[in-house]
Amino acid sequence: MILSNINIELYLSAYLIGGIPFGYLIGKYIGGVNVKESGSGNIGATNVLRVLKEKDPKLAKKLGALTLFLDAIKGVVVLLVAMALGASQSVLWTVALLAVIGHCFTPFLNFEGGKGVATGFGVLLILLPIPSLIALAVWFLCAKFLKISSLSSLIALASILVVSYIIYPDGLPGIGGFAPLWIIAFIIFYKHIPNIVRLIKKEEARVV
Repeated sequence: MILSNINIELYLSAYLIGGIPFGYLIGKYIGGVNVKESGSGNIGATNVLRVLKEKDPKLAKKLGALTLFLDAIKGVVVLLVAMALGASQSVLWTVALLAVIGHCFTPFLNFEGGKGVATGFGVLLILLPIPSLIALAVWFLCAKFLKISSLSSLIALASILVVSYIIYPDGLPGIGGFAPLWIIAFIIFYKHIPNIVRLIKKEEARVV
């Protein structure tokens, strides 16, 4: 069953832990800046890096990396607990989806959150390790040569969809379809619409 007391606890935990705005907290209490009021206004690692680089480049890299790690790991933690409890694949995918929703629409910041890339990659690395590693390689190459974080993330997102269909032509293991993967992809794409507009206008900032 997809609903039970333990499953509901897992779902709530995934949403609430996924909603912890690490970038905002790290920027404010360690870096001394409010990332929601600086740079792009996003609470993700890229904006933490961009904003803090103006004050302290060395600290910016450390705090950007810390934000990236914590955003990626928060959904993973709940997933691993769910797996240890013997949750079904449908429950695991629901946990993964809610972690991404929590990050993108965090209840701790009036439902304004990040773009979901790190959190999405974290949970997909557990559930779809091979497509995720290929997507990571795609992201790394794009980031290296394009130096535009949003574009690199969107290309990597497209690659994980394509590779998943190639590796699992009959549907994702245990659920027989691709719906949760597409929902995660749609949320990340939706959160990137402002970036896409800036890309079209050739106004998107580069990460150097």
